[in-house]
Amino acid sequence: MASYSIKELENLSGIKAHTIRIWEKRYGIIKPARTDTNIRYYSDSDLKRLLNIALLNRVGIRISEISKLSGQEMIDKVMSVSSDSTSSESNIENLIFAMVEMDEYKFDQILSRYIMNEGFENTVIKVIFPFFEKIGLLWQTGSINPAHEHFVSNLFRQKLMVAIDNVVVSESQTVRKFVMFLPEGEYHELALLFYNYLIKKSGRIVYYLGSSMPFNDVLETSKMVNPDYLFTSLTSSLNMDEVSNYLNNLSESFPFQKIFVTGLQIKENNIDLPSNVLKVSSPLHFKEILNNY
Repeated sequence: MASYSIKELENLSGIKAHTIRIWEKRYGIIKPARTDTNIRYYSDSDLKRLLNIALLNRVGIRISEISKLSGQEMIDKVMSVSSDSTSSESNIENLIFAMVEMDEYKFDQILSRYIMNEGFENTVIKVIFPFFEKIGLLWQTGSINPAHEHFVSNLFRQKLMVAIDNVVVSESQTVRKFVMFLPEGEYHELALLFYNYLIKKSGRIVYYLGSSMPFNDVLETSKMVNPDYLFTSLTSSLNMDEVSNYLNNLSESFPFQKIFVTGLQIKENNIDLPSNVLKVSSPLHFKEILNNY
């Protein structure tokens, strides 16, 4: 069972830690356990209850009313609100709930309903990317069981692969080409797969090499296909000095190609990029870039 600090509850629920403490004291909404050294921590069941409370509070129900609901009454109200909700925040909370519950049916139902209403692309941009960003830091600090990561990643990967397979690009000598890959030791592939989808949908050709690609293999592949662009993502496999060295090596090895790079290590750190390396901050940003290349 995972355990969470009050700051992690704040990050996942969107409710400030100060507010959580007030609600605890005034309404007894959750009751933290304590370590041997008297540090408070929260369980999966505390997180699930707080997510339900956050969802109901966000739609206008006062905490004083929510605190009086029995467990079943709260679940019934959440189900009623969720079934009609098109709010991205509510859907993100429900996805977190489904992840903690390891509930594949619920996870798939939430995604499928939102995709039906908003389309696949908007669902990824408005719900899936914020969802993974919200819990990504917790995975890295070990606050969430790795099983949770594999569970939701595999479910979403299935949907991505289907969407990518449904995009047909006619091969032509005049079509621009991308080589996409993750550096050796990097396995966080979901974002790269979605950028693959966006590129293919825009009519470009993609040579998708996947995760943990040795640098020499990227070089050899590129000699064969002669790409116009390269695209990679850096999340956790390299330290900051290695990131700079890696991007400099890419730039020097491909001086005539534009190299696009994204990922947590790029977004959260101020890195001097070579002139032919361009930071991609989000899918919406990349869609704008595609209009110019």
